Amino acid sequence: MKITLKDGSVKEYANPMSVIDIASDISEGLARMACAGEADGKVVDLRTVIDKDCELSILTFNDEAGKAAYRHTTSHVLAEAVKRVFPEAKLAIGPSIDTGFYYDFDHEAFSREELDRIEDEMKKIIKEGHEITRFELPREEAIKFMEEKGEPYKVELIKDLPADAVISFYDQGGFVDLCAGPHLMSTKGIKAFKLISCSGAYWRGSEKNKMLTRIYGTAFTKKAELDEYLEYLENVKLRDHNKLGREMELFTTVDVIGQGLPLLMPKGTKIIQTLQRWIEDEEEKRGYMRTKTPLMAKSDLYKISGHWDHYKEGMFVLGDEEKDKEVFALRPMTCPFQYYVYKATPKSYRDLPCRYGETSTLFRNEDSGEMHGLTRVRQFTISEGHLIVRPDQMVEEFKGCLALAKYCLTTLGLEEDVTYHLSKWDPDNREKYIGEPKVWEETQQHIRDVLNELEIPFTEDVGEAAFYGPKVDINAKNVYGKEDTMITIQWDALLAEQFDMYYIDQNGDKVRPYIIHRTSMGCYERTLAWLIEKYSGLFPTWLCPEQVRVLPISEKYQPYAESVLEELKANGIQATIDERAEKIGKKIRDTRLERIPYMLVVGEKEEADRLVSVRSRYEGDEGQKPLSQFIDDICREIRTKEIRKINVTNEQ
Repeated sequence: MKITLKDGSVKEYANPMSVIDIASDISEGLARMACAGEADGKVVDLRTVIDKDCELSILTFNDEAGKAAYRHTTSHVLAEAVKRVFPEAKLAIGPSIDTGFYYDFDHEAFSREELDRIEDEMKKIIKEGHEITRFELPREEAIKFMEEKGEPYKVELIKDLPADAVISFYDQGGFVDLCAGPHLMSTKGIKAFKLISCSGAYWRGSEKNKMLTRIYGTAFTKKAELDEYLEYLENVKLRDHNKLGREMELFTTVDVIGQGLPLLMPKGTKIIQTLQRWIEDEEEKRGYMRTKTPLMAKSDLYKISGHWDHYKEGMFVLGDEEKDKEVFALRPMTCPFQYYVYKATPKSYRDLPCRYGETSTLFRNEDSGEMHGLTRVRQFTISEGHLIVRPDQMVEEFKGCLALAKYCLTTLGLEEDVTYHLSKWDPDNREKYIGEPKVWEETQQHIRDVLNELEIPFTEDVGEAAFYGPKVDINAKNVYGKEDTMITIQWDALLAEQFDMYYIDQNGDKVRPYIIHRTSMGCYERTLAWLIEKYSGLFPTWLCPEQVRVLPISEKYQPYAESVLEELKANGIQATIDERAEKIGKKIRDTRLERIPYMLVVGEKEEADRLVSVRSRYEGDEGQKPLSQFIDDICREIRTKEIRKINVTNEQ
């Protein structure tokens, strides 16, 4: 048989060979680094026997699939260690993930001290260097095998496998786990690892199931790489909006109020207010008309739109259809409400496009296990809009929505942090969507053409479309690498029919319009979280809830400091005064710690000449300036929404 390698060279063998044996034949060094193989494009275990011509790559830790196999093996070592230290723990699942691996256990939460004990046991298992072997069992034998081991979650997984599934196990020195692989050849192949944290996770991701305990970890082939990653994690923690936002008094949460229902504090509210006024003014410049619609509606509305059939599980329903005459639901989106604003008066072709914008408060019944800070909440506010357009206007209006989104991202300094996705329907899951295949294919192609024309790089994601149409999702990752959708622009050629929306064309005929569902900046809460992490709380000056703090050197100069403050406020600058009887050095340090971009120190010289001594996060000590000049400079910076480069040494 002929084996074509990654570099194009060909190896010939007279007999079948395992992937690891082929790796050894190529190079003993390669065999030592091998984590898995890829045969004809499919990732395979190192133990897989190749018995025909194929293209073969030997995967190492430098390959994503090889890295996954390495870390998956580490998760099995974790599972064995937990069973050694806590024999009563029950095993659930333990996959590799982008940042490492995790394993879920039916056991109470582990303390940091207990995680350290588990780590020590993992080191022993690795040092023992057990060979890892694979075997298969028929379904009934596999079920009995796991029942005898007292592993109910494994039994459930086996029972749920397709009838023709291969049921495989991996054995490492007597510890056996249900697994499809691939895995390393031995536990001694693991060189560096760390257990990072412990959290709760519902079995199979459903809050209807039992809450399990999840241990997260990571693994590398070199200790230096592990140390570098752990240092990175420490830096990430400093930028985590869930931690930093609370420290900065931007938001908080309270158990008696509920998960996913954050309280924005005055500083956080000020940032949201600044963003909201900016967005609403910008949309008005671009021809949007503001609406204000109810926060709830009867179920009848959602039945017309299709949300009742396709999205009811994600809604907060008020009432019982079997008992109550009228059942209401808090709105998960604004589109059907704005359709009735459109329908309130007749429209001709001359009235279109009709652009409606609303700062909408929405409600979505997210799973409790998904709640996180400001990024995943149950009540949120969004810069929502719907454009009702003639079919011939659709492409240009869609481009206009993309242009608005890019303008918002660029202004906030976030454009380089996003990826664009064409979210398509899944033709193999027809019940999830309305409309005919031809409409879906046509609308998806229109979006594809727009993105290509605008030279916007994008990926295509099957099954991520809304039930009524494809969309462009603009996504970004948080500090931990989790991706969320920040802005959405949807192409809808279907819902106008369901709501009997029309306009009168040039010939006096009724014609169905198209609809664009879009956000200009997305969810305000999620955007605030994004900004906190992007800037580590050091927001651009125009967004800061406090832009200037006036620092009198002593009480003697308090009256002058108050006059400076009065003039700053008269020019719309967010400013305060530090009236404490503290030394100026402490006032400066405290102001810096509170991430305020400018401080104005005032004393005898400044009072005499109507000056201020300026200190900033951008240039440090900028010296004395006339107050009028400083006001002109900062007002220009705020007006233009300039993003100045921060001198890190000035913030230390």
